[in-house]
Amino acid sequence: MATPKTAKPAGKRIWPRLLLGPALLIAGLGWYYHEQWMDQAVAGTSYGARVACSCRFVGGRSLKDCEKDFEPGMSLVRLSEDDRAKSVTASVPLLASETATYREGFGCVLEKWRR
Repeated sequence: MATPKTAKPAGKRIWPRLLLGPALLIAGLGWYYHEQWMDQAVAGTSYGARVACSCRFVGGRSLKDCEKDFEPGMSLVRLSEDDRAKSVTASVPLLASETATYREGFGCVLEKWRR
């Protein structure tokens, strides 16, 4: 005689379905807005690198102090400097990174874009 299969409680079966909807929504929005987010990230990191490089190597201020010059809404942009190369790199994690280098007689110049 066959033993009857035991049914899983209804609460345990519904969680994967409840999580699948928001996950698909987030993935769809990421796919739809990806290009716009990338463009904004490139513009923000380019601006950040150029302004911070000028502030640091022309103005002689600290990199931390240079962040005060950023426009509102640039809180995701992170800065790092290379004193030897006289350059500042601005990045938005997982999206974009741009570098500006100080050149005597020219000021701070962005590196060539890779897009």
